[in-house]
Order: sequence, then C-alpha cells, then structure tokens
Amino acid sequence: MSGITFWRRKAPPVRPVPPEEPVQSVTLRVFRYKPGAVDPPRYDTFHLQARPRHTVLDLLEMVRLDHDPSLTFRHSCHHAACGTCAMCINGRERLACVTTVHDLLEEGPGPITVEPLRNLPLVSDLVVDMEPFFARWAQVALPLVRSAEPVSPAAEPALPPTRYENCLECAACLSACPVMASDPLYLGPAALAAAQRVLEEPRDADPARARAAADHDHGCWRCHTAFECSEVCPTAVEPGERIMRLRKRLLWERIWHRR
Repeated sequence: MSGITFWRRKAPPVRPVPPEEPVQSVTLRVFRYKPGAVDPPRYDTFHLQARPRHTVLDLLEMVRLDHDPSLTFRHSCHHAACGTCAMCINGRERLACVTTVHDLLEEGPGPITVEPLRNLPLVSDLVVDMEPFFARWAQVALPLVRSAEPVSPAAEPALPPTRYENCLECAACLSACPVMASDPLYLGPAALAAAQRVLEEPRDADPARARAAADHDHGCWRCHTAFECSEVCPTAVEPGERIMRLRKRLLWERIWHRR
C-alpha cells in the first residue's frame, strides 16, 4: 500500500449569499377602463411593498392577486421574448416584464404610472385591440419563417451573423409614432420596417406586394422622421432608420426607371 497515494477531492468554493434586497413602498397608478362599468376611464392607486428587482409586471400581478382581481393586462413569457406586455410606463412605451422598480426610481421619484398603448382601440384597462396592428403587418406579408440555405460546416463567416427578423410585434413603435395619432391610414413603423426587410431579402416573400403597400401617400412618404419608433423599440429593429432606407431604395428605383 505504500506505493498508492489517495487524493481527497477539493470541495468547491462556497459562494457568498448576496444580501437580500430591501423592501420598499411603491405607489402604482393604473389606468382603468371597462366598457359600461368603468367608463369614463380613471386611475386607481395601489400602495405596494416591492424590491428593486421587481418588474412592473410583478407589480401588476401583485395588484391582481392581492388587491383587485378584475385588473386586466396581457403577458406571457416574462423575459422580453414575446412583446405581449408592452404598455406605457411613466409616459414611455416599454415591456413591463423587464422594466424594474430600480430603473424607474433611478429616473426620478414619484408614483409609477401604467397606461395602455396609444393609437390602438382600447379593450379593457391595459389591454388594447391588436387587430389594426396585424392588419397593417399583413399588407406587407413579411415571412416569419424562411427556407434555409445550406452552409458548409467548414465555412468561416467573415462577419458574425446578424439577426434581422427580430420584431416582437409588440406595437410599441405604433404607440409612440406621432403620425399614427393624426393619420389612421398610415401604414405605421413596424409594417414599413418589414417592407424594407422584404425588399432587402426577398427570399420566400413578395417584393411587389411589399412595395405597393409602402410606396404611397400613407406609406413611407408619410413618415415625419421623428424616430420615436426607434427610441422605444425593445429589440433594436430601428424602424425609423429602415423607413429611411426604404425611401432611398424607392427613390432610386424611380430615378433608374426614368433613364
């Protein structure tokens, strides 16, 4: 046995437990509307106990669980992947599932005010009718799933791949757009950004349909270049910049065909 050495496995290091975040009082002002019941609309105020890491979606769930089960709002994934919980928080379009109490209090003191998205028909409380948004999107017919192209495993791309089809269809851009508030026929930032993408990547798409949907008085030429859509986009689709690219492309096509 003298030639055998026994080794004791080293225990993993003990990770320090992070300190518990302090609980603090948070005032939540929620827009309320229910046809025939809460009409005209009003704001209800709730005083909650929350931690800095809690999100606005957490606060709304606290309200519905402990204070008012009639509160209506949309949510699904809880991690900014679906866009369902988009709403106006302190006057700005955001995703409730990733907007934290800490972030909002860093912007300034006062109550957290939650309202539905603008420029869409109101259904109940924080829920809006998304049908007008998807009707605009359908005019462009951007494929959400494209056919794959074979790529050699040995091929090393010169640049890292860029994901373009990353619109969550949350309608935050539609809500923030000042033109949408004045022109109900305007195609809107999301659909115009999708049209630009179809013309840029026509595979499995209908470029002529996208061009017809965008190239008219209520299409890309109606944009006033406020770029509010790009400011609120949670996934950096940059619809304002894409509308400018779309204008440039359509203008160049007109000039080229006149030659």
